Amino acid sequence: MNELERRHALRLLAGAGLVAVVGCSSDDDDAASGGRSSTTRSAGPAATPGAGAGTGDDGSCDEIPEETAGPYPADGSNEFDVLSDGEIMRSDIRSSYGKFRGTAEGVPVTVELAVQDTALGCAPMGGVAVYLWHCDSVGGYSLYTVEDQNYLRGVQVTDKAGKVRFTSVFPGCYPGRWPHMHFEVYPSAALASEGKEVLATSQLALPQETCEAVYALEGYGPSLDNLGGTSLTDDMVFADGADDEMATVTGTPTKGYTITLTVPV
Repeated sequence: MNELERRHALRLLAGAGLVAVVGCSSDDDDAASGGRSSTTRSAGPAATPGAGAGTGDDGSCDEIPEETAGPYPADGSNEFDVLSDGEIMRSDIRSSYGKFRGTAEGVPVTVELAVQDTALGCAPMGGVAVYLWHCDSVGGYSLYTVEDQNYLRGVQVTDKAGKVRFTSVFPGCYPGRWPHMHFEVYPSAALASEGKEVLATSQLALPQETCEAVYALEGYGPSLDNLGGTSLTDDMVFADGADDEMATVTGTPTKGYTITLTVPV
């Protein structure tokens, strides 16, 4: 039984009231799904920012909302495929690799994602692979709109606590989208390298106050003006509610930030 079959079986058992003993084992960015469809998020208890969908007061465990991968995923679904390249397995994603040279500039950030297994009551999900990607400080996506770079993309495998950490830079804001980062979760590094059996495709949103502080600095181009021209309620992804995807951010513009989000899948 593969990972997806196991998770489906667990949900069937839970729905039947049975008890089972289970071994642990855009500009127009996002106007296109890159071959993956978005789902309508269900109503439920609002989560604390940074907590992801998480566990509700009634003990339920809701999955992170499914979102579009957008037109710039480079996951093999749309023109480019970085997942099949072994060098994509890295925690520091600021620099390009392989035949490309260059480092993304911007306020340094540490991105910490905690993946949880909804089939096991939001227990930590170790050993799964997370692919993270986002735009640079002026809103460009490597390989697509910044054709001579492949920076700001990387894959890490969760530890026993279900966590991955990436070193990156704070993304800019471009017209039509609220500041965000993309991520996909795969059952394993091997399946991620083949772009198969994705468990979740979603995005994290960044708090307005932090964005305003960062975009006031040099190097972020028109990001501050772009931020003023959009809102969470107008954003094509977060308009139906961003509580489950709003990251917790700590730090300062001068020393850098830590961005955290819990990701139940």
